[in-house]
Amino acid sequence: MTEKSCLFCRIMAAEISSDKVGESDDALAFRDVDPKAPTHVLVIPKVHVPTLPELAASHPEAALAVLTLARQVAEDDGVGDAYRLVCNNGADAGQSVFHAHVHVLGGRPLAWPPG
Repeated sequence: MTEKSCLFCRIMAAEISSDKVGESDDALAFRDVDPKAPTHVLVIPKVHVPTLPELAASHPEAALAVLTLARQVAEDDGVGDAYRLVCNNGADAGQSVFHAHVHVLGGRPLAWPPG
């Protein structure tokens, strides 16, 4: 997938609207369009890298920015430290958009295992 066809790159470029809830120099946070919890926010790096492990290897400052913004989003949304970060890495793990990202889930009890 190229950056021009990447859904998240198009959201960053404001070609596609989103419900933005946070931003830093290196990361962007917006609400998921199909939420699985009262708080369900996607946090993406502003650099296009397909997976979180690749991001950590090539742009560690952006990976840190994603995690830092995820924590801030959880606090701002009122879930404090009671949230889950989900990273689906690869198609077999459920990744459908190949731009590194984490899901911030909270606001209700979250069962384990997640399924």
